[in-house]
Parts: sequence; C-alpha cells; structure tokens
Amino acid sequence: MKQLIFIPLTLLIFQGCYNEQTQNAKIEETSYLDYSNRDDKLSGGVKMIPIQTSAGEFKVWTKRVGNNPTMKVLLLHGGPGATHEYFEAFDSYFPNAEIEYYYYDQLESAYSDQPNDSSLWSVDRYVDEVEQVRIALGLNSDNFYLLGSSWGGILCMEYALKYQQNLKGLIVSNMMASIPDYITYANDVLGPQLPSDVLKEIRALEAKGDYSNPRYSELIFANYYPEHVLRMPLKEWPDPVNRAFAHINPDLYVTMQGPSEFGVVGDAKLKNWDIKGKLSNISTPTLTIGGTYDTMDPKHMEWIASEVQNGQYLHCPNGSHLAMYDDADTYFKGLVEFIKSVDKKTE
Repeated sequence: MKQLIFIPLTLLIFQGCYNEQTQNAKIEETSYLDYSNRDDKLSGGVKMIPIQTSAGEFKVWTKRVGNNPTMKVLLLHGGPGATHEYFEAFDSYFPNAEIEYYYYDQLESAYSDQPNDSSLWSVDRYVDEVEQVRIALGLNSDNFYLLGSSWGGILCMEYALKYQQNLKGLIVSNMMASIPDYITYANDVLGPQLPSDVLKEIRALEAKGDYSNPRYSELIFANYYPEHVLRMPLKEWPDPVNRAFAHINPDLYVTMQGPSEFGVVGDAKLKNWDIKGKLSNISTPTLTIGGTYDTMDPKHMEWIASEVQNGQYLHCPNGSHLAMYDDADTYFKGLVEFIKSVDKKTE
C-alpha cells in the first residue's frame, strides 16, 4: 500500500518541478519583448534623441527592438543620407537570437530632422552624433556593439578610433578603410567587368560631368547595381531596400559620396578619406564583412581584420554590397556567432 502511494506522490513532485521549469522557460522566452518597464513602451521603442551641433539642437530618430542587458547593437546605415529601412531584414534574425538592436536615422535622414545645413556634413560631426546617441540610449562597454554598413562602416571605424573605450564589439559591414583604394577597385576591377559599350558610355558621361543625365543613372542601375549592390533583378529587390533608396537625401549623398555607387566621382567630401594607417590602434573585438561581388574589395576587408588588434573576417560567397539580402544566411549566421562569442568571453 505504501508503494502505491509513493509512486503517485513522486509523479506529482516531478510534475510540479516540470511545470515550474516550463513556466520559467516561458518567462525567459517572453522577456525579450517585454517593454513593461521601459520608458519607450508607448512609442513601441521609438525615441527622438536631441543632438547638439554647432548649428543648434536637432533631433534624431531611433527605435529599439528587444531587451538584452549584454548584447545591444546600434545600426549605422549607409549613404550618407540613406535610412534605417534597409536594415529591416534584421527583424528576421536578431529577435530569434535575443539580440537587442536599435534602428537609427542619422541627422538629415528619413525620420530625423533635416536642417539641410552642409556645414554639418562631415565625418567628425557624425561621429560626435553617434556618441550623443550612445549616451542617450544608455549603451556602454558592457553591452554596446556598433555595426556600420557602407558609409556607416566609415562612421563606426572612426568612432572606434575616438571612443573605443565605450565599445564591446565592432562590426564593419561591406566597407573599406580607404576611399582612394575603393576608387581604384571600382575603376580597375569592377569597371572592366561591365559590357564594354556600357562602360564606354558611362565614362563619356562622367568625362562631361553629366551625372544628372537620366541616362547615367539608368546605366548604373541597370548594369552595375544588380551585379554589385544587390544581386537580384531590380524588380525583385525587397521593399525595405526600395524604400531606403527612395528616401535617400540626394543633396547629402552627392556632397559626401558623389552621384553614383560606381566609385566616388566629382568633388565629393569623402574622396580622400583613408584611415589604413590607424587601424592598428583599434583593440575592440572587430568583425569585418565582405562579399565576393561587393562594390568594396573583399580582400581589403579581410585585410582590415588582420590590421586591427582583435579582428576576424566573415566572407559571404554569394554576397554583394547588401550581402545581408543576397547572402543572408551566411551574413546573419556569422554576425550572430560573433556577437555571442564576444558576449561569452566577457561573462
């Protein structure tokens, strides 16, 4: 009789422990999206952050997704003058990995203020803006990962050179450390891959400085972009990418980068930017990402990883400049592994 009683009691105790463990697991699973104790709950994670500049105070738009005390990623979009929108692919990968991340439109971009003041369009001023955003969001060396894509990669490298004491990890996505080297790569490697008649017509328009000619954009978009910016037919480009291109600030973009992704042409402010000689000063754990078909030289991006003190390179064999789309599985698997490996080392 005692044995008959003992067995049900054991089962009840086991069942109770199981239920408690299951409940705890559910709490852990849902805490990532628990905004109940956050001051941005009613805005769905959105904050307009005041930025002090030499021309006065302006506000920039940010949006938080998720909660994680040790893994928080601030996303720096490209352009200059593009938008956070093309990062929306991250919604399909970061939440499952329980990585907290922040969308952010830089000043003069999309949802942020647009004073249209070219005196504010400089690398140093934007680096200072990133630091002000970091402080406002409460990010620090215990949790702060900075990811920059294209122009954002310039910003994050420059940020690391000035403020790396605030960083936990650095990700340079699809960006070289030298615009002159990028121009050489575009001219000597990528240009000759275009059909000869297309390249000849592009060069003729550039020689005349006729960048505003609709034919120039047509040639670049039809022949260069689907090969090296995003390797999909233009009509199949994902909506977040199309919106980001549609909402780009053309004045800022042309002033800083020039009128095309096909190298840097004209009198663009970034034309002589080069920090190759400073990379060895970066001690923050760093991941560089490149793609086989990138507008940027993948060998150069691999070299960056060897120049910084604690770097590694992620190669996307099917990827271009937006490898987060045309080689997404490789891109996000490597990115998530890097973030979690740095996090584990600092536990």
